[in-house]
Amino acid sequence: MADIVLTTLNARYHHTAFGLRYLQANLGELQDRSVILEFGLKESATEVLDAILAESPQIVGFGVYIWNVEPLTGIVGALKQLRPEITIILGGPEVSYELDDLAIADSADFIIQGEADVTFCNVCEQILAGEPPHQKVIPAELPQLDQIAMPYALYNDEDLQNRVLYVEASRGCPFTCEFCLSALEIPVRQFDVEQFLGEMQTLYDRGARWFKFVDRTFNLNIRIGKQILQFFLDRYEPGMFLHFEMIPDRLPEGLRELIAQFPPGALQFEIGIQTFNDHVSDLISRQQDNEKVALNFEFLTSQPGVHIHADLIVGLPGEDLTSFGQGFDRLLGMNPHEIQVGILKRLKGTPIIRHDDEWKMTYSPAPPYEILETKLVSFEEIQRMRRFAQLWDRTANSGNFVETVTLLWSDGSPFESFLAFSDWAVAEVGRSHAISLNRLVELMFRYLTEQQQQEGQLVAESIWRDFHRAGRHDKPKFLREFELPTVKDLAGHESELPDLPDRQARHAGRLM
Repeated sequence: MADIVLTTLNARYHHTAFGLRYLQANLGELQDRSVILEFGLKESATEVLDAILAESPQIVGFGVYIWNVEPLTGIVGALKQLRPEITIILGGPEVSYELDDLAIADSADFIIQGEADVTFCNVCEQILAGEPPHQKVIPAELPQLDQIAMPYALYNDEDLQNRVLYVEASRGCPFTCEFCLSALEIPVRQFDVEQFLGEMQTLYDRGARWFKFVDRTFNLNIRIGKQILQFFLDRYEPGMFLHFEMIPDRLPEGLRELIAQFPPGALQFEIGIQTFNDHVSDLISRQQDNEKVALNFEFLTSQPGVHIHADLIVGLPGEDLTSFGQGFDRLLGMNPHEIQVGILKRLKGTPIIRHDDEWKMTYSPAPPYEILETKLVSFEEIQRMRRFAQLWDRTANSGNFVETVTLLWSDGSPFESFLAFSDWAVAEVGRSHAISLNRLVELMFRYLTEQQQQEGQLVAESIWRDFHRAGRHDKPKFLREFELPTVKDLAGHESELPDLPDRQARHAGRLM
C-alpha cells in the first residue's frame, strides 16, 4: 500500500523512468509513503489500472510524454471515473505547454509544469494535509540543483541488470534551436561534479557498466567533461558503454586526448547535425560551424573507441529534398556509424511555429505531431522520406549491412541511390516496416543484381561477410548456389565483438 503512486508508460521495457525517480528521491518524509510503478506501451489499460488501484493511493502522479499521452489519456480518464476521490497530478513535457484542447488535462486535478523535483513534494504535502492548492495548473519554481536529491540510489538490481541507466551532470542548453524544447530553457546548470561522480561510483560498485547521459551539451564545460571521462577511463573494464550528446563543433584537445584512450566501442556520441543548409540554420536560430564539424568528425571516426550516431531532420522550414539530400551525402562522407533521419516534430511550446505561415508548415494533429507537408516538401515526398528513414535504419544503421549497403552507391549520390532502393523495395513488399531481416537481405541482393546489374558472386560474398560479421551463420537459400568462404575461413579476418549493445557491437565487428 502506498499513499502516493508515481507512474508512467515507458516506450520500451528496458527504458527507465528517470523523472519519476527524481520525484521520489525528493519527497522527503513522504518518500516511504510512495511507490514507483512503471509500465510499457504494450500493457493494457486494465492491467495498469489494476496495479495502481492495488496500492489504494490517495495521489497518483503521471509522467506524460509525447510517446504516451494518447494511451495515458484513456487510463487517466478511466481512473478518475473509477475512483474520483483519488487526486491525479500530471507532469512532464507534454503537459508543460499548450493545454488548450488537451484531453488528458480535463481528467486531472492538478498539472505541474516545468521541473517538478521540489514542487511535486510541496503539492503532495498540501493535498495530504487537506489543504490542496487553489489553482489547477501550477508552474514549478526552477529548482537549484544543489538542493535536489539525486535519484541514483532508486535504481534497483533489476534496473542495473536489464535496463538503461539514465544519468545527468547538467541541465539546460545554451542554444536556441527552434524545433527543440531546450530552446525554452535557461542556460546550462551543473550539478556538483564531485557529488555526481560519487553517485556514479556507487552505481559502478553495484555493477552498473552502461550509462546514458541525458545532458544536452556534455562537451560544453570542458573541465567537467574531462573529469567525467577520466572517471570512467580510470574504471574501464570490458563491457563498459557510455552514451553522450555532443555539440558537433566543439572538441578541444583536452577532450580529444581522453577520448583517444578508450578501448573499441566504449563511447557513443550522439551528434545532432540536423542540417548543413546555412539558410535553414539561420531560420531556426541554430549556430553551427560546419568546417569545425568536419574536422571533429575526422578525429572521432579515427578513434576505435567511438561510435557516432548523427542526426538529420527532414522538413525544416526553408529546406527542400534536394538540399536535404546534399546534406545527407555530406554527412555520410564523414563516416558516422549511424545517421538517424528524423521527421520534424512540432513539440508543444517550441517557437518553430513562427514559420508556419511563410513556409506553409502542416503538422499532424496527433502525437508525435510530425510534419506532413511544407512549402518545399510535399506530403508524398515526406512519405517517401519516412519510408527511406525506416529502411535506412534497418540496413545501414543496424549494422547488418555495413559492407553491402555501400554497394548501392558505387557511383553517384548515396542519397539518391538509397532513395531509389527504398522506392523499389516498398513497391515490392508494399510497406517499409515489419520486413524480416531475411526478406530484407533477399531484397538487397535482388536489387543489386537485377536492378543495378552487379555481379551476383561479388554481391553474395559481401552479404555473406555481413551475415558473419553480425554473428549469423545460417546461409540464406538464395546464397547457396554461390561458392562462399566457410565460417572458419571468415573467423580469422574479423575483430572480436565487444560486450556492447547489439547494434554497436555489429558496427564494431567490421572487418579489420
